[in-house]
Amino acid sequence: MTMSTTKSKVDFDYTAGKVALGGRKSNLSMFMIMLGFTFFSASMWVGQQLAAGLDFRGFIWALLLGGLILGAYTGALGFIGAESGLTLDMLAHRSFGVKGSWLPSAMISFTQIGWFGVGLAMFAIPVAKEIMGLEVTPDHMPAVGYVLVAVAGLLMTASAYFGIKSLTLISYIAVPLVAILGTVAMILAIKRGDAGLVEQFSRGTKDLSVIAGAGLVIGSFVSGGTATPNFTRFAKNAKVGLWVTVIAFFIGNSLMFLFGAVSSIYAGGNDIFEVMLNLNLFYFAILVLGLNIWTTNDNALYSAGLGLSNIFGLSKKTMVLVSGIIGTVAAVWLYWNFCDWLNVLNCTLPPVGIILILSYFCNRKKYLDDAMPVIGVNWWAVGGVVLGAVVANLVKWGIPSLNGMAVAAVCFLAGEMLRKKK
Repeated sequence: MTMSTTKSKVDFDYTAGKVALGGRKSNLSMFMIMLGFTFFSASMWVGQQLAAGLDFRGFIWALLLGGLILGAYTGALGFIGAESGLTLDMLAHRSFGVKGSWLPSAMISFTQIGWFGVGLAMFAIPVAKEIMGLEVTPDHMPAVGYVLVAVAGLLMTASAYFGIKSLTLISYIAVPLVAILGTVAMILAIKRGDAGLVEQFSRGTKDLSVIAGAGLVIGSFVSGGTATPNFTRFAKNAKVGLWVTVIAFFIGNSLMFLFGAVSSIYAGGNDIFEVMLNLNLFYFAILVLGLNIWTTNDNALYSAGLGLSNIFGLSKKTMVLVSGIIGTVAAVWLYWNFCDWLNVLNCTLPPVGIILILSYFCNRKKYLDDAMPVIGVNWWAVGGVVLGAVVANLVKWGIPSLNGMAVAAVCFLAGEMLRKKK
């Protein structure tokens, strides 16, 4: 009898199946991954808006209310990802149908590639302007700026290519550095200011309600948070997936909002990068900016690769490379032209997340026993996402993402009731 010398390739990222017990990560690793996921530079822009529209008390209440709602949403998805061991796309197979899952996969991939490209430009453009003294406008980007984009895109794509192991390593390096250096810079900025934090917050026109502020908090990361199962499926158990997600999202988002708010009221800048420059911490500024963007961009590219793999049937690694190339080539254009559109698209993903949650808890035993019926398209789920996205973008009352979730939930549950009556 001949022995086969061929070794089968092991998919350490479990792209199309449940994460095995041996593939689960430690609680500390999961916390670092999820915290790094929330270190999103665009959230600092939201912090700037909150500081402009709210006094300190209103700012804190907006963080608490928005964080509570965002934590409940991402926590539920974190629980589901950890208990099922499945990616967002594999969960969508069961709730949207095999071909129906292409819709949420396309949506998450499109938005995450977009934010990946924006993130690259958010690194390259400030460095080119502030460090190198180059003139950068929407109509002109120096060649050095494109080189910075290309180098950053290559490095971030390479780390996302190697999957969850690489994401874990980057998070262990980046998370402590960003948190410590950013906090130190924020404290130094406050000490150098001519007023205390509460007094500084009270200056200017305060025309934002706490509810509107909470809406900004939720909207800042609700789209990215929809991809939570892609990462928490590596948690030891469902309880860990839930609490690691809730705690990491609250701490990470709160830090980003504070960095943005303090930057705005003390330095007049958009983020902690400009505060650190004003404090003559040039090299630390580049380090914090780069690592901050790297952690979120890696997670974004990883999710995009999983989504495109579901649609096209190619490997996750191949799709990560494709996503990275597209995001890198389009980065500067995306930065100047697409941020508003990406914010519109942010409203389309919460309906996906609420349908994943409802489908799972309505059919939990079937999910765990891998006994969900295989169908082509669940039109009630697809219709819920479409209607929810329309309402979220067009209805001005309330909080857009919650409006979209409510409509999607009603549509999906109506379909579930009709299906079970048959």
